[in-house]
Amino acid sequence: MSSRRVGFCLSDKKRRRMNMDAFADFCAGHGVEVVEIDLTQPLVPQGPFDVIVQKLSDVIVEAEHDSQSQQLLVNFQSYVSAHPSTVLLDPLPAMTQLLDRFASYRIMSKLHNSIRECSICTPPYLEIHSASDLSSIQQAVTTQGLSFPLLCKTRVAHGSLSHEMSLIFSEGSLAGIHPPCVLQSFVNHGAVLHKVFVVGDRHFCVERPSIKNFPSGPCERKTIFFNSHQVSKPESSSDLTALDEQMPCLHPPSSEALAALVRELRVQLGMALFGVDVIINIHTHTLTVIDINIFPGYEGVPQFFSSLLSHIKSVLDKQASAGAQATGSPELRQTTGGPSAATTGL
Repeated sequence: MSSRRVGFCLSDKKRRRMNMDAFADFCAGHGVEVVEIDLTQPLVPQGPFDVIVQKLSDVIVEAEHDSQSQQLLVNFQSYVSAHPSTVLLDPLPAMTQLLDRFASYRIMSKLHNSIRECSICTPPYLEIHSASDLSSIQQAVTTQGLSFPLLCKTRVAHGSLSHEMSLIFSEGSLAGIHPPCVLQSFVNHGAVLHKVFVVGDRHFCVERPSIKNFPSGPCERKTIFFNSHQVSKPESSSDLTALDEQMPCLHPPSSEALAALVRELRVQLGMALFGVDVIINIHTHTLTVIDINIFPGYEGVPQFFSSLLSHIKSVLDKQASAGAQATGSPELRQTTGGPSAATTGL
Protein backbone atom coordinates (compact mmCIF):
# COMPACT_ATOMS: atom_id res chain seq x y z
CA MET A 1 0.00 0.00 0.00
CA SER A 2 3.01 2.31 -0.04
CA SER A 3 2.64 5.46 -2.15
CA ARG A 4 -1.16 5.14 -2.26
CA ARG A 5 -3.08 8.40 -1.98
CA VAL A 6 -6.67 8.70 -0.74
CA GLY A 7 -8.75 11.86 -0.93
CA PHE A 8 -11.89 12.34 1.12
CA CYS A 9 -14.73 14.69 0.35
CA LEU A 10 -17.20 15.00 3.23
CA SER A 11 -19.20 17.72 4.91
CA ASP A 12 -17.56 19.35 7.94
CA LYS A 13 -20.10 17.68 10.21
CA LYS A 14 -19.47 14.25 8.69
CA ARG A 15 -15.71 14.71 8.80
CA ARG A 16 -15.77 15.59 12.50
CA ARG A 17 -18.24 12.84 13.40
CA MET A 18 -16.14 10.20 11.67
CA ASN A 19 -12.88 11.69 13.01
CA MET A 20 -11.24 11.66 9.60
CA ASP A 21 -8.14 13.34 11.00
CA ALA A 22 -7.62 10.26 13.18
CA PHE A 23 -8.27 8.06 10.13
CA ALA A 24 -5.58 9.96 8.23
CA ASP A 25 -3.12 9.32 11.07
CA PHE A 26 -4.12 5.65 11.15
CA CYS A 27 -3.55 5.29 7.40
CA ALA A 28 -0.24 7.14 7.55
CA GLY A 29 0.98 4.41 9.85
CA HIS A 30 0.20 1.93 7.07
CA GLY A 31 1.93 3.87 4.30
CA VAL A 32 -1.21 5.53 2.91
CA GLU A 33 -1.59 9.29 2.54
CA VAL A 34 -5.08 10.62 3.24
CA VAL A 35 -5.91 14.22 2.29
CA GLU A 36 -9.04 16.35 2.39
CA ILE A 37 -10.43 17.53 -0.96
CA ASP A 38 -11.59 21.14 -1.24
CA LEU A 39 -14.41 21.20 -3.79
CA THR A 40 -14.20 24.99 -4.09
CA GLN A 41 -10.70 24.71 -5.56
CA PRO A 42 -9.55 23.04 -8.82
CA LEU A 43 -9.25 19.31 -8.25
CA VAL A 44 -6.39 18.47 -10.63
CA PRO A 45 -3.70 20.26 -8.55
CA GLN A 46 -5.03 18.51 -5.43
CA GLY A 47 -4.59 15.07 -7.03
CA PRO A 48 -3.74 12.54 -8.11
CA PHE A 49 -5.92 10.20 -6.06
CA ASP A 50 -5.96 6.42 -6.11
CA VAL A 51 -9.22 6.49 -4.16
CA ILE A 52 -11.78 9.16 -3.33
CA VAL A 53 -14.01 8.54 -0.31
CA GLN A 54 -17.00 10.84 -0.62
CA LYS A 55 -20.44 11.65 0.66
CA LEU A 56 -21.69 14.51 -1.50
CA SER A 57 -25.31 14.18 -0.41
CA ASP A 58 -25.51 17.85 0.62
CA VAL A 59 -24.13 19.01 -2.71
CA ILE A 60 -26.36 16.66 -4.74
CA VAL A 61 -29.53 17.80 -2.97
CA GLU A 62 -28.61 21.50 -3.05
CA ALA A 63 -27.64 21.31 -6.74
CA GLU A 64 -31.32 20.97 -7.61
CA HIS A 65 -31.93 24.59 -6.65
CA ASP A 66 -28.52 26.18 -6.12
CA SER A 67 -26.26 27.07 -9.07
CA GLN A 68 -23.07 27.15 -6.98
CA SER A 69 -23.66 23.60 -5.68
CA GLN A 70 -24.52 22.51 -9.20
CA GLN A 71 -21.18 23.82 -10.46
CA LEU A 72 -19.30 22.07 -7.65
CA LEU A 73 -20.98 18.82 -8.62
CA VAL A 74 -20.20 19.32 -12.31
CA ASN A 75 -16.54 20.02 -11.50
CA PHE A 76 -16.32 16.86 -9.39
CA GLN A 77 -18.01 14.71 -12.03
CA SER A 78 -15.68 16.13 -14.70
CA TYR A 79 -12.64 15.23 -12.63
CA VAL A 80 -13.90 11.68 -12.03
CA SER A 81 -14.66 11.22 -15.74
CA ALA A 82 -11.19 12.44 -16.69
CA HIS A 83 -9.53 10.06 -14.19
CA PRO A 84 -11.24 6.68 -14.69
CA SER A 85 -8.54 4.83 -12.76
CA THR A 86 -9.53 6.65 -9.55
CA VAL A 87 -11.68 4.42 -7.35
CA LEU A 88 -14.79 6.22 -6.13
CA LEU A 89 -16.36 5.18 -2.83
CA ASP A 90 -19.15 5.28 -3.75
CA PRO A 91 -20.33 6.04 -7.33
CA LEU A 92 -22.49 9.16 -7.54
CA PRO A 93 -25.42 7.53 -9.43
CA ALA A 94 -25.64 4.79 -6.80
CA MET A 95 -25.65 7.31 -3.97
CA THR A 96 -28.18 9.54 -5.71
CA GLN A 97 -30.77 6.77 -5.87
CA LEU A 98 -30.61 6.32 -2.09
CA LEU A 99 -31.38 10.00 -1.60
CA ASP A 100 -34.84 9.17 -2.97
CA ARG A 101 -36.90 6.90 -0.70
CA PHE A 102 -39.14 6.06 -3.65
CA ALA A 103 -36.11 4.49 -5.38
CA SER A 104 -34.62 2.81 -2.31
CA TYR A 105 -37.96 1.35 -1.19
CA ARG A 106 -38.49 -0.17 -4.63
CA ILE A 107 -35.15 -1.92 -4.21
CA MET A 108 -36.10 -3.06 -0.70
CA SER A 109 -39.46 -4.41 -1.84
CA LYS A 110 -37.78 -6.90 -4.20
CA LEU A 111 -35.43 -8.41 -1.63
CA HIS A 112 -37.75 -11.27 -0.64
CA ASN A 113 -37.66 -12.48 -4.25
CA SER A 114 -33.89 -12.25 -4.66
CA ILE A 115 -32.94 -13.77 -1.28
CA ARG A 116 -34.98 -16.93 -1.23
CA GLU A 117 -32.66 -18.87 1.08
CA CYS A 118 -33.59 -16.65 4.04
CA SER A 119 -36.87 -15.30 5.39
CA ILE A 120 -36.47 -11.58 4.68
CA CYS A 121 -39.25 -9.11 3.98
CA THR A 122 -40.12 -5.41 3.90
CA PRO A 123 -43.33 -3.77 5.16
CA PRO A 124 -45.94 -2.74 2.58
CA TYR A 125 -45.45 0.87 1.51
CA LEU A 126 -47.06 3.55 -0.64
CA GLU A 127 -45.53 6.42 -2.58
CA ILE A 128 -47.44 9.69 -2.29
CA HIS A 129 -46.16 11.87 -5.12
CA SER A 130 -48.32 14.95 -4.76
CA ALA A 131 -51.21 16.39 -2.83
CA SER A 132 -54.36 14.40 -3.49
CA ASP A 133 -57.86 14.17 -2.08
CA LEU A 134 -58.12 12.21 1.15
CA SER A 135 -60.38 9.52 -0.27
CA SER A 136 -57.86 8.65 -3.00
CA ILE A 137 -55.07 8.25 -0.44
CA GLN A 138 -57.28 6.13 1.80
CA GLN A 139 -58.22 3.89 -1.11
CA ALA A 140 -54.57 3.52 -2.15
CA VAL A 141 -53.62 2.53 1.41
CA THR A 142 -56.20 -0.24 1.31
CA THR A 143 -55.36 -1.35 -2.23
CA GLN A 144 -51.64 -1.63 -1.45
CA GLY A 145 -52.33 -3.70 1.65
CA LEU A 146 -51.01 -1.23 4.22
CA SER A 147 -52.20 -1.53 7.81
CA PHE A 148 -52.38 0.98 10.65
CA PRO A 149 -50.44 2.38 12.32
CA LEU A 150 -48.49 3.89 9.43
CA LEU A 151 -45.07 5.50 9.40
CA CYS A 152 -44.83 8.62 7.24
CA LYS A 153 -41.37 9.62 5.96
CA THR A 154 -40.20 12.37 3.60
CA ARG A 155 -39.25 11.38 0.07
CA VAL A 156 -35.81 12.99 0.34
CA ALA A 157 -33.65 10.75 2.54
CA HIS A 158 -31.08 13.35 3.48
CA GLY A 159 -30.84 16.38 5.73
CA SER A 160 -32.43 17.22 9.05
CA LEU A 161 -35.97 17.14 7.64
CA SER A 162 -35.52 13.53 6.50
CA HIS A 163 -35.44 12.46 10.15
CA GLU A 164 -38.79 14.14 10.89
CA MET A 165 -41.38 11.36 10.77
CA SER A 166 -44.87 10.66 12.01
CA LEU A 167 -46.88 7.68 13.21
CA ILE A 168 -50.44 7.79 11.86
CA PHE A 169 -53.23 5.79 13.50
CA SER A 170 -56.38 6.49 11.46
CA GLU A 171 -57.64 7.17 7.94
CA GLY A 172 -58.76 10.64 8.91
CA SER A 173 -55.28 11.59 10.09
CA LEU A 174 -53.94 10.95 6.58
CA ALA A 175 -55.20 14.44 5.77
CA GLY A 176 -52.18 15.80 7.66
CA ILE A 177 -49.44 14.30 5.47
CA HIS A 178 -47.22 16.51 3.32
CA PRO A 179 -46.32 14.96 -0.06
CA PRO A 180 -44.04 13.88 -1.54
CA CYS A 181 -43.67 11.23 1.13
CA VAL A 182 -43.72 7.50 1.82
CA LEU A 183 -46.28 5.66 3.93
CA GLN A 184 -45.06 2.39 5.42
CA SER A 185 -46.91 -0.13 7.59
CA PHE A 186 -45.54 -0.07 11.13
CA VAL A 187 -44.32 -3.46 12.35
CA ASN A 188 -44.17 -4.20 16.07
CA HIS A 189 -40.57 -5.13 16.88
CA GLY A 190 -40.12 -4.85 20.63
CA ALA A 191 -38.55 -1.38 20.48
CA VAL A 192 -35.25 -2.80 19.16
CA LEU A 193 -33.60 -1.62 15.94
CA HIS A 194 -30.64 -3.44 14.41
CA LYS A 195 -28.39 -1.13 12.40
CA VAL A 196 -26.20 -3.00 9.94
CA PHE A 197 -23.10 -1.10 8.87
CA VAL A 198 -21.46 -2.26 5.64
CA VAL A 199 -17.82 -1.69 4.70
CA GLY A 200 -17.07 -3.62 1.53
CA ASP A 201 -17.33 -7.33 2.23
CA ARG A 202 -17.54 -6.77 5.98
CA HIS A 203 -20.58 -5.83 8.00
CA PHE A 204 -21.30 -5.06 11.63
CA CYS A 205 -24.63 -5.16 13.48
CA VAL A 206 -25.31 -2.72 16.31
CA GLU A 207 -28.45 -2.71 18.47
CA ARG A 208 -30.26 0.58 19.04
CA PRO A 209 -33.47 1.69 20.78
CA SER A 210 -36.56 2.01 18.59
CA ILE A 211 -40.29 2.70 18.65
CA LYS A 212 -42.37 0.68 21.11
CA ASN A 213 -45.19 -1.66 20.13
CA PHE A 214 -48.66 -0.34 19.30
CA PRO A 215 -51.96 -2.20 18.87
CA SER A 216 -52.54 -3.15 15.24
CA GLY A 217 -55.43 -1.56 13.37
CA PRO A 218 -56.88 1.94 13.17
CA CYS A 219 -57.71 3.86 16.33
CA GLU A 220 -58.47 7.41 17.40
CA ARG A 221 -55.01 8.11 18.79
CA LYS A 222 -53.56 11.41 17.58
CA THR A 223 -50.66 11.36 15.13
CA ILE A 224 -47.27 11.15 16.85
CA PHE A 225 -44.53 13.33 15.37
CA PHE A 226 -40.92 12.43 16.15
CA ASN A 227 -37.32 12.75 15.02
CA SER A 228 -35.78 9.37 14.23
CA HIS A 229 -32.32 10.57 15.35
CA GLN A 230 -33.68 11.37 18.80
CA VAL A 231 -35.34 7.97 19.03
CA SER A 232 -32.64 5.64 17.75
CA LYS A 233 -29.31 7.14 18.75
CA PRO A 234 -27.21 5.05 21.18
CA GLU A 235 -27.90 7.44 24.05
CA SER A 236 -31.57 8.00 23.20
CA SER A 237 -34.15 7.99 25.98
CA SER A 238 -37.72 8.62 24.89
CA ASP A 239 -41.25 7.75 25.99
CA LEU A 240 -41.73 6.53 22.44
CA THR A 241 -39.20 3.74 23.00
CA ALA A 242 -40.45 2.57 26.41
CA LEU A 243 -42.40 -0.69 26.17
CA ASP A 244 -45.76 -0.65 27.97
CA GLU A 245 -45.62 -4.35 28.78
CA GLN A 246 -43.08 -7.04 29.48
CA MET A 247 -41.61 -8.21 26.22
CA PRO A 248 -39.81 -11.52 25.86
CA CYS A 249 -36.32 -11.09 24.42
CA LEU A 250 -36.26 -11.50 20.67
CA HIS A 251 -33.39 -13.36 19.09
CA PRO A 252 -31.01 -11.10 17.16
CA PRO A 253 -30.92 -11.41 13.36
CA SER A 254 -29.20 -14.59 12.20
CA SER A 255 -25.69 -14.07 10.87
CA GLU A 256 -26.60 -16.07 7.74
CA ALA A 257 -29.59 -13.85 6.94
CA LEU A 258 -27.60 -10.64 7.47
CA ALA A 259 -24.76 -11.91 5.28
CA ALA A 260 -27.21 -12.82 2.51
CA LEU A 261 -28.92 -9.42 2.81
CA VAL A 262 -25.63 -7.52 2.62
CA ARG A 263 -24.40 -9.54 -0.36
CA GLU A 264 -27.60 -8.88 -2.29
CA LEU A 265 -27.72 -5.17 -1.47
CA ARG A 266 -24.10 -4.66 -2.50
CA VAL A 267 -25.04 -6.04 -5.91
CA GLN A 268 -28.34 -4.15 -6.17
CA LEU A 269 -26.90 -0.83 -4.99
CA GLY A 270 -23.44 -1.03 -6.54
CA MET A 271 -22.07 0.39 -3.29
CA ALA A 272 -19.58 -0.56 -0.60
CA LEU A 273 -20.35 1.96 2.17
CA PHE A 274 -23.94 1.94 3.37
CA GLY A 275 -26.19 0.99 6.25
CA VAL A 276 -29.37 -1.05 6.56
CA ASP A 277 -31.99 -0.71 9.29
CA VAL A 278 -33.62 -4.02 10.16
CA ILE A 279 -36.07 -5.16 12.82
CA ILE A 280 -37.47 -8.50 13.98
CA ASN A 281 -41.25 -8.84 13.71
CA ILE A 282 -42.42 -9.89 17.20
CA HIS A 283 -45.22 -12.06 15.75
CA THR A 284 -43.50 -13.82 12.84
CA HIS A 285 -39.83 -13.39 13.94
CA THR A 286 -39.11 -12.42 10.33
CA LEU A 287 -36.12 -10.22 9.52
CA THR A 288 -37.72 -7.03 8.21
CA VAL A 289 -35.80 -4.36 6.27
CA ILE A 290 -37.17 -0.86 6.89
CA ASP A 291 -34.55 1.55 5.49
CA ILE A 292 -31.21 1.90 3.69
CA ASN A 293 -28.74 4.64 4.57
CA ILE A 294 -25.96 6.28 2.55
CA PHE A 295 -22.52 6.17 4.18
CA PRO A 296 -23.78 6.15 7.81
CA GLY A 297 -21.82 7.34 10.84
CA TYR A 298 -20.55 3.88 11.84
CA GLU A 299 -21.09 4.74 15.50
CA GLY A 300 -20.42 1.72 17.67
CA VAL A 301 -18.15 0.08 15.07
CA PRO A 302 -14.65 0.16 16.59
CA GLN A 303 -13.19 -1.70 13.60
CA PHE A 304 -14.29 0.96 11.10
CA PHE A 305 -10.85 2.47 10.40
CA SER A 306 -9.18 -0.89 9.82
CA SER A 307 -12.14 -2.16 7.79
CA LEU A 308 -12.19 0.89 5.52
CA LEU A 309 -8.44 0.75 4.96
CA SER A 310 -8.69 -2.99 4.25
CA HIS A 311 -11.42 -2.35 1.68
CA ILE A 312 -9.40 0.41 0.02
CA LYS A 313 -6.46 -1.98 -0.25
CA SER A 314 -8.72 -4.70 -1.64
CA VAL A 315 -10.21 -2.59 -4.46
CA LEU A 316 -6.82 -1.22 -5.42
CA ASP A 317 -5.39 -4.72 -5.55
CA LYS A 318 -8.29 -5.79 -7.78
CA GLN A 319 -7.73 -2.77 -9.99
CA ALA A 320 -4.02 -3.53 -10.31
CA SER A 321 -4.81 -7.15 -11.14
CA ALA A 322 -7.41 -6.16 -13.73
CA GLY A 323 -4.99 -3.65 -15.24
CA ALA A 324 -2.30 -6.28 -15.54
CA GLN A 325 -4.70 -8.69 -17.26
CA ALA A 326 -5.88 -6.00 -19.66
CA THR A 327 -2.27 -4.97 -20.30
CA GLY A 328 -3.36 -1.39 -19.93
CA SER A 329 -5.64 -1.56 -22.96
CA PRO A 330 -8.52 1.00 -22.73
CA GLU A 331 -10.27 -0.81 -25.58
CA LEU A 332 -10.68 -3.92 -23.44
CA ARG A 333 -12.26 -1.90 -20.66
CA GLN A 334 -14.78 -0.39 -23.05
CA THR A 335 -15.99 -3.83 -24.14
CA THR A 336 -16.72 -5.15 -20.66
CA GLY A 337 -20.13 -3.49 -20.49
CA GLY A 338 -19.39 -0.81 -17.91
CA PRO A 339 -17.04 0.12 -15.07
CA SER A 340 -15.13 -2.62 -13.36
CA ALA A 341 -15.73 -3.62 -9.76
CA ALA A 342 -12.49 -1.91 -8.80
CA THR A 343 -13.49 1.38 -10.39
CA THR A 344 -16.84 1.39 -8.60
CA GLY A 345 -15.28 0.42 -5.29
CA LEU A 346 -17.03 -2.95 -4.88
